[in-house]
Order: sequence, then structure tokens, then C-alpha cells
Amino acid sequence: MPAAKKPKVAQKPAPDRKPAPPTKPASSSKSPAAKKPAFDYDLFVIGAGSGGVRASRVSAAHGAKVAVAEEFRIGGTCVIRGCVPKKLLVYGSHFAEELQDAAHYGWTIGKLSFDWNVLRDTVLGDVDRLNAAYTTTLESHGVERFLERATITGPNSVKLASGKTYTAKTILVATGAWPVIPEFKGAQHCITSNEVFHLPSLPKRVVIAGAGYIALEFAGIFNALGCHVTVVNRSDAILRGYDESLRDRLLQITMARGIEYKFNCPFDSVAKNEDGTFQVTLAGHDPFCADLVMVATGRKPNTDGLGLDKVGIKLGLKGEIPVDEFSRTSCKSIYAVGDVTDRVQLTPIAIREGQAFADTVFGDNPRSIDYDFIPSAVFSQPPLAGVGLTEGQARETLGSIKVFSSDFRPMKNVFAGRHERGLYKMIVDAATDRVVGLHMIGPEAPEILQAAAIAVRAGLTKADFDATVALHPSMAEELVLMR
Repeated sequence: MPAAKKPKVAQKPAPDRKPAPPTKPASSSKSPAAKKPAFDYDLFVIGAGSGGVRASRVSAAHGAKVAVAEEFRIGGTCVIRGCVPKKLLVYGSHFAEELQDAAHYGWTIGKLSFDWNVLRDTVLGDVDRLNAAYTTTLESHGVERFLERATITGPNSVKLASGKTYTAKTILVATGAWPVIPEFKGAQHCITSNEVFHLPSLPKRVVIAGAGYIALEFAGIFNALGCHVTVVNRSDAILRGYDESLRDRLLQITMARGIEYKFNCPFDSVAKNEDGTFQVTLAGHDPFCADLVMVATGRKPNTDGLGLDKVGIKLGLKGEIPVDEFSRTSCKSIYAVGDVTDRVQLTPIAIREGQAFADTVFGDNPRSIDYDFIPSAVFSQPPLAGVGLTEGQARETLGSIKVFSSDFRPMKNVFAGRHERGLYKMIVDAATDRVVGLHMIGPEAPEILQAAAIAVRAGLTKADFDATVALHPSMAEELVLMR
């Protein structure tokens, strides 16, 4: 997942005037029976991803009459074509290593083989299950669903692709983000993370454009499954925003595992050969062949063609919808949550924003989201995770800091004869002893970080960590043993 925005270490002084929270609109469902409701719905949500579903469900629970329109499938990017199916592919690819290591633990396993079609179809089957579960959730809360595209035609009106028009007291945009494909000759031959889950066969040679979290997660998956992977990046660094020490460690490990990197190499062209393979040409380099070219160079807010210009909403430089702390746009009846606002592109953030919106507008409980100390992870192989300030950010922000680390070889790797080492880093404010950042790479790093992130957010000190008894033998015990 993407790195969270840099958290504040000290609270900023409160402004002289804080914007008033939106007032709760009158619910048409509570109007006298003889009086025709002013609007068809209290809330119309465009987009049924993580944020939109949460906002719809909670708003309905608060008594609002709600409808949601989704042009693809209920569940959105995370459930349908993002973090959930991707994590299942990560799990599937891990077995290549686990089965190799099994002999050290006394297991005798016969000839190994892998069937991509089985993994692919099983993952897609689980996506179907989750899509049905999300649909059931909306049904059980009385949310009306339109499985078609919706656009905004006015401050209180939307139009479906079928031509039907509906009115709503409040409109919420939760359309998420969409993969960005740079412009170069032959870009139409490339796929994105949207299509990768439907490959008809496992490619032997994979080229991945980009070096962010999506690129490196899929690089790890394909590499573990036996593909030759080449990661191509326009710049000279991977995973910008994460701690530099962890980035360097991941680069070393993945190169040792066989992933090839080409830095400072923008694409010149991709041409399709007669046999279905592709000729890839990078600026200043000789062409080479690949069976699959995947572009993972970022995602942009999905705002094209929504009709926001018709209600006077001006988009940001990346196409994002500007909103205030209560997710309200410049049009007072229209709100937006999730990746479409480009605040923090993380599923848990979209869910929290959807919840806060519903509580504010329909629950008579105005509240906003705190974006400080958001934990994030990259499910690379090995995975890395972090919360709070990186070492570089802390030096820039605080000046005087202390850095503690543990560079160790996990017990499992020692026993299996693997030389990969884990690395944990703790960033401490020298003036207060407060832990302001925690970053780790190694097996199960995201699982360990979730609990540790609570301590960092709570403002615990290095002394608090030191005073905690180690849980031995575990990798997590390194958190309280750093000196």
C-alpha cells in the first residue's frame, strides 16, 4: 500500500475560525404521508467501493433513504481488482518458498508443479463471494442499487446511463481512482493492475513499469511463481515515501532473488510481435522481448465525465475533488470521500471517511478524520511496513533525533539456509523520548506493525518500549530490544 502522508509531531494551533459542520438534512422518509418528498432520496452515492458502501450503509442506519450507483461491481477497487485479490496472489506465490524450505523441517515432497489457472480462478471466485457479501450488506440496510454509471446533472440531481434522472438532498461521490498509463508508442499493448487478475496464462517474461507499491508487489508475485521480472522506472529510486534504509534492503533482497531493475529508463515504445510477444524499447537502450508488459506508474482520481463542472466544482491538479474537513465540496449539497479526493489513497481511510460523512450529515454527530500516524504496508517479498516519520522526515522536522535499529536474520531463514535479513528501525524525538516513527522489513512485518502502530500513535516513549518484556522467540521481540 502507498506511504501515508507525513504526520504532524505537535498539534498546530487552532485557527481563529473553524468551519461549521454541515447541518443534518431533513429526512424525506419522516415527512407526513400527505406531503410529497422534496427529493427522491436523502442520499445518492456514486460509486460502491469501500467508502461508498460504508457511507450508504451507515446513512441508511441513521434513517436516510439511500441509493447507490455502481457501473462495475459492488465492492470497488480493493475488493474486486485491488488489495484483496492481490494479497491472495501473494499468499499463493509464497508456497514456492515454503515448499522449498519444507525439507529442512523433515517434509519429503514430490515433484512440484504450479497451475496458474487454478490460483486465478480461485481468487476470482473469492472476489465473487465478496461482491455478493457487499451486495447483501446494502440490501439488508434498504439501500437501493443501480448497476450502471451515474453522472451529476445539478446540485441535487443525477442521471443514470439508462437515461433515468433522480433527485437527492445530498450527493456523495466515491468513485475511487484509476490506473495511469503514460503516453508512449504502443501503450495500448500494456495492461494495468485492473487486468492482471484475468491473465489466460502465466507469462515467462514480465516487464513492469513503475517502482511503487503496486509494481513491487506484483514483481514479487511473478518472481516467486518463476517468471523473469524486469522492473523499469523513470527515476533512480523505489518506494518513494518509505524509509530509505528499508528501500535499500528490499532492493538488495529482490535483486538477489532474481528481479532485474532498470532505472532512469522511460519507455520509448512497445511493439507486438507476430507470435504474440512484445518488443520493449527503453530510451537509450536496445530492444528486448517480453511476454507481458504491465504499467504500474500510479493512480489518478476517477473524476472524468462525472459532470462536476456543471455544479461549479473545480478539480485539483491531479483531477482530485477538493473537500473540507467534513468531506464537503464547494457545492454545499455534494460531498466526496476516498481516493477520488486524493487525500490518502488507502482503503481504511476511505472507510473512515465514509463513516464520518454519514455520522456528520445523517447521524447528528459531526466529526472529521485525523490523518496523522497512518500505518501502511507494501506486500512485497519480503514485506515492509511503517508508521510515522521516516529518519529523513524526522531530521528535517525535529532536528535532534535518535535512531535505534535491529538488523537480524529471522530464525526461520537461519534454519532454512536463507541469508535474507530483517531490519527494524525506531525513530525517537531526542527532546521528549517519544517514538515518532517505526519502520520494518521482514517476514510478517505488516502483522507486527499494526499493534506497534497503536503505541506510536499513543505517544509512547522509547522507555515504554524498553520496559516491556520481550516475547521470545519471535521477530516482534526486536521492538523492545533495540539499543
